[in-house]
Amino acid sequence: MNNFRLDMQQSWWAMGGLGTNGKQWSTEERFEKIAEAGYTSIISWIPAKEEMDNWHRLLDKYKLGFSALAFPRTVKDIVDSLEAAAVFGRVSYINAQVMDSFVVDQEAVQLLDGILAASEQTNIPVYIETHRGTVTQDLIRTVSYCNSLPRLPLTIDLSHYVVAGEMNGTSNNAETLFDRLLKQTACIHARVSDGEKIQVDVGAEGDHPMLVHFKRWWRKAMLNWLASASSGTALPFVTELGPPGNYAMTYRDAFGREMETSDRWKQALLFKEIAERIWTEVTHEVSATNK
Repeated sequence: MNNFRLDMQQSWWAMGGLGTNGKQWSTEERFEKIAEAGYTSIISWIPAKEEMDNWHRLLDKYKLGFSALAFPRTVKDIVDSLEAAAVFGRVSYINAQVMDSFVVDQEAVQLLDGILAASEQTNIPVYIETHRGTVTQDLIRTVSYCNSLPRLPLTIDLSHYVVAGEMNGTSNNAETLFDRLLKQTACIHARVSDGEKIQVDVGAEGDHPMLVHFKRWWRKAMLNWLASASSGTALPFVTELGPPGNYAMTYRDAFGREMETSDRWKQALLFKEIAERIWTEVTHEVSATNK
């Protein structure tokens, strides 16, 4: 299989609020949990200068790779992020949520093209996330951007389009548009929406009906990536289950404390297991086809 690899990444943002016996894990405890679970990388914002040495130490100690987040509004913003990534070092790619949703049509195409041009001048790829509240918030317009920019590398997070479109299943129209985006997969973010809530608990065994659709989309994304990937490269797959605020569902217990309705860490590990299983299936399938 030309030495392709699935880079299992855990979102640092998604570690917020996680802990044991009501106590949040410390920075190093988070690193330890991520490494023990078998993840190969962390994705996070670039640490502040005063934190860089500690992050370097922990990444080395737990043998973890690193990818960065950016929220550019201009080409200069992404240039600044690329420069910061070069200072920190060891950044495999930057995941960009490009601001904002009111930048549309040719203006958006020009911005995305400029961001890609800036990335191409460095050795750090920039992947554009499909995300609400950004230039890619709308499924139909994002497809048009991909048609204008066939080299546009996407971080696929279809949960945003499922909730924005109130999809509690799927449709031929949605599948056609999703297929177009999946052709430009560079990275996958794992979260499941049911069309009403951005993040749902899929159950301990993954028996939520919407998970069937997401697994199919993740599989297509992996196959499309494998069809064009260079030998020796890795596909990032990020488990990204957000904390309370706008993502994790909560309730009030008898003492009035806000409690999450699901165990986000166990859900992340379930998504990791599912991704690894799908990856094994598709790589075997591709190998058999190429014999």
